[in-house]
Amino acid sequence: MIQLKNVSKKFSNNGQKPVQALKETNLVINQGEFVAIVGPSGSGKSSMMNILGMLDRPTSGEYYFENREINTLSEDELASIRNKKIGFVFQKFHLLPKTTALENVELPLLYSDRKNIRGLALDALKQVGLEERATHRANELSGGQQQRVAIARALVNEPEIIFADEPTGNLDSASGQEIMKIFQELNEAGKTIVLITHDLTIAAYAKRTIQIHDGIVNEN
Repeated sequence: MIQLKNVSKKFSNNGQKPVQALKETNLVINQGEFVAIVGPSGSGKSSMMNILGMLDRPTSGEYYFENREINTLSEDELASIRNKKIGFVFQKFHLLPKTTALENVELPLLYSDRKNIRGLALDALKQVGLEERATHRANELSGGQQQRVAIARALVNEPEIIFADEPTGNLDSASGQEIMKIFQELNEAGKTIVLITHDLTIAAYAKRTIQIHDGIVNEN
């Protein structure tokens, strides 16, 4: 599904020496995998996720998604792939606080040509066990429930791959375990999951772990 060939990423900072966040990275992620990318703060894992999720472009190297070279695509083409093929879950839930759970899940569908938006959003909430909270506003939900809404929102367009960036970072341990079990169930149902985390306990839920340190990737 994903292949990186000698991918590097450099950032310039106000004329100072460029910072190299990724160094000639080679990586393959196959369809149906559950992969954890693990590293401390500043290791390059967020830069990795931004490139894999087509939110940023590499400075050099090649990125192939489903055998299609991504570096040559326009911003509109990248946006189309993200909308149809990719779901994102972040540490901060990024929900509209005074909007219902159902309406938050519906949001990605407003930019698609899908029909029966409400039905699709309800189905996504059912997948995370939250259909009974559909009419509750986001600010009326617990942290774990808000993250489940965020997962449902990532699922609603039926993506092929989900990128989860520190998805348990704002949760207590019990809620975090519930969220990780949802990701395991989604993976067992066929979804490809790429988890970004600094927490080895959370990474243990994945089937394969990739360590990143100072922009260099090492697989376990």
